[in-house]
Amino acid sequence: MDILRIATAGSVDDGKSTLIGRLLFETNSITKDKIEALKTASQRKGLDFVDLSLLTDGLIAEREQGITIDVAHIYFNTPNRKYIIADTPGHFEYTRNMVTGASNASVSIILIDARHGVSEQTKRHFYISSLLRIKNVIVAVNKMDLANYEESRFEEIRKDFFELEEKVRFEGQEVNFIPISSLYGENIVTKSEKMDWYKGEPLLTLLETVKIEALDGQSHAFRFPVQFVIRPKTDEFHDFRGYAGKVSSGFIKPGDLIEALPSKQISKIKSILKAETSLEIANPGESVVLTLEDDIDISRGDMIVKVGEGPEIVKSFSAQVCWMDSNPLVAGKNYLIQHGTNRQKTKVSGIGAVMNVEIMEESSDSQDLKLNQIGIVDFRFAGFVYPDKYEVNPANGAFIIIDEFSNNTVGVGFVI
Repeated sequence: MDILRIATAGSVDDGKSTLIGRLLFETNSITKDKIEALKTASQRKGLDFVDLSLLTDGLIAEREQGITIDVAHIYFNTPNRKYIIADTPGHFEYTRNMVTGASNASVSIILIDARHGVSEQTKRHFYISSLLRIKNVIVAVNKMDLANYEESRFEEIRKDFFELEEKVRFEGQEVNFIPISSLYGENIVTKSEKMDWYKGEPLLTLLETVKIEALDGQSHAFRFPVQFVIRPKTDEFHDFRGYAGKVSSGFIKPGDLIEALPSKQISKIKSILKAETSLEIANPGESVVLTLEDDIDISRGDMIVKVGEGPEIVKSFSAQVCWMDSNPLVAGKNYLIQHGTNRQKTKVSGIGAVMNVEIMEESSDSQDLKLNQIGIVDFRFAGFVYPDKYEVNPANGAFIIIDEFSNNTVGVGFVI
């Protein structure tokens, strides 16, 4: 059974938590005792309906304020698929949480309040979905019950979103629109009689049938960041030398010719070990130990690739960066870059542009990148790095930025 990873996004009070609660309820993913607890909690709040949003707003601060702050991961399944939902915040100040929550998603569900229409946060979330190369986007116009289930209001919002889509959508991205009411379950699992003008499928049907883009990187070039060199100090394994790590993309088999980066030394895969088992193939996501026919100089931070498939070895690159720290990123400052297992000291050599999400235009005169802003940044490194462009190979195209003094993660980047 395959797994569909979903990221939900939207402005505050657009109904993300209620939608997820409704999906859990309709797929019988809630135990009876939890339903009773929800009824009790809803009555305590003076509500005449079951508040399904309480299922996902897990933090005390979230329940008290009625907002989503942290990324919550919710699991449920149907007879056809397993689902993992990342419920991401709607507030601007938690944009960084939305980026991290959506980073592994195959589908992005962007909610829009039917009363308010396309907002700045709608634009921000669609932009981030496109930045992360999420190929399946579902725009769910929620709270249609408060718009009298009118087709004209739905079409008006779809037209406004289409203007945004033309500026942001990348080639191959599929965008579907659906009118829903999470509170009353309209167009969630079954087609709504109150919106019989909508000829598409209900939300769950879309999720059941959407084609999952392979996040495992099977079709991408082989990338193996070396985490550790294994040299046992025992008589039995006196001459053993293995290279431990996780296959980030592609696959490898015994006998394949490989190249070590950055030295570019060539050898052949002798064996692939997983615990005490020898494997005939190592696939994306598997943590294994590779042994080679030759003793070559490889250490932590190096990368093993197949001969002829290696990325460019560089000491500088440009990237889209989402800044996550209260202290702004400024040109000329030093940071640490963690790309896979490779950590390098870097200097910000320039800030190319900062995206103004409200008008979907880039400003090229910015001197810094502030908290939750997204912009193009140029980096220069003390040593070698070997990334792919994010759109070509996401597993080897993303990195994090670390403050060299506090050791805090202050940004996330995508190589362009």
